Amino acid sequence: MGIINDLLSLSWRIWVLGIILPFLISMVLVFLVHPFVVRVAKKMSAMDEPDERKLQKAPVPVMGGVAVIWGIVVGAGATSVFFNSYALFTSIVAITVMLYVGMGDDVLGLSPSLRLFIEVLVIAFVVLMDQTNMNDFHGLFGIHKLPVYLSLPLVAFAGCGIINAINMIDGVDGLSSGLCIMASMAFGVFFCASHDGTMAVMCALSAGALIPFFLHNVFGKKSKMFIGDSGTLMMGMLMTIFTLHMVDNTSRVAYNFPHMGVVAFCISVLSIPVFDTLRVMTGRIMKGVSPFHADKSHLHHLFIEIGFSHVGTSMCVIFLNAMNILIWFITFQLGASVTVQFLVVVAVGLLNTTGFYYIVRRMDHKHAPYKALKRLAELSHIETGPFYNTMRRLMDRM
Repeated sequence: MGIINDLLSLSWRIWVLGIILPFLISMVLVFLVHPFVVRVAKKMSAMDEPDERKLQKAPVPVMGGVAVIWGIVVGAGATSVFFNSYALFTSIVAITVMLYVGMGDDVLGLSPSLRLFIEVLVIAFVVLMDQTNMNDFHGLFGIHKLPVYLSLPLVAFAGCGIINAINMIDGVDGLSSGLCIMASMAFGVFFCASHDGTMAVMCALSAGALIPFFLHNVFGKKSKMFIGDSGTLMMGMLMTIFTLHMVDNTSRVAYNFPHMGVVAFCISVLSIPVFDTLRVMTGRIMKGVSPFHADKSHLHHLFIEIGFSHVGTSMCVIFLNAMNILIWFITFQLGASVTVQFLVVVAVGLLNTTGFYYIVRRMDHKHAPYKALKRLAELSHIETGPFYNTMRRLMDRM
């Protein structure tokens, strides 16, 4: 259990100043600014209107990304007293640009080609400024360092894929933010254990800033706000940056954990967004429509059709993603090679998304397995329970 020992060996100063402090500062900042952003969004009529494809029944403010980035950026500035926040310059610039791109998309509806072009430019900026790249497979299939002519197209393709996967998974309350909280924490554990202070602080800031939004998004009524394309593109950029620093040939994580499949780990952390998006986009292309054409074929739409609540759907999907991370960790701890770790993660990811989706689609609704899912769906409706009502009152008062 090397990772546990490495975490326990960290000094209290690293834990407090590098993890706990930025986490708490960003979380408090977003709690404080969230009500103000909701009021601004309503005054500006920055609302997500319901239609036949969307799941909400009333207009909802759609500036959640502004509240989240406030926590990250101001939190980074506040922690600069203890940590050289200039090291976060590249990440801050990249997510700020993606926030504005998303806001432009929310307001004007940018074309997919223009969005992709800007995403590639921002990824190139990160690669150039941080001198980081997807240029090493770290032994996966016997491959180590990659030449530039392969690594640059790979980072553009993978980065855009991650950004758009996070964007496209945002369909029910708490799903995209919940997945990104879990991902930030998972990345943060290994960055912290590897003494990669810059990325550990960034993970702490991200998780802390997302938690208040998640709580308001899930439990709030008057305070509910959607994160919008501005927030999902920003979060997708963050996940891309974490992945870049994890798999680069100078990765501190790969150096400190030489038998860890860092590629497999990244895929496990982002498994549901990545594999579900691949399935959805492939299905659209096979139907002869644009892969960016919106429909109701995502995994979360399936849970909603079965009868799960928004909260239940988000928790089920997040659980499936967490299961892939756990299975990867067990495989890693058992001493499997990096190639075996990768194959296991891909198999579980395909099973949790494509396999589960088509198996449930073909189930006879009269048979026991589907009835069990329906029963579980009924139990997921906690909106009238005392805990949910207490949380709603608390969120709407904040």
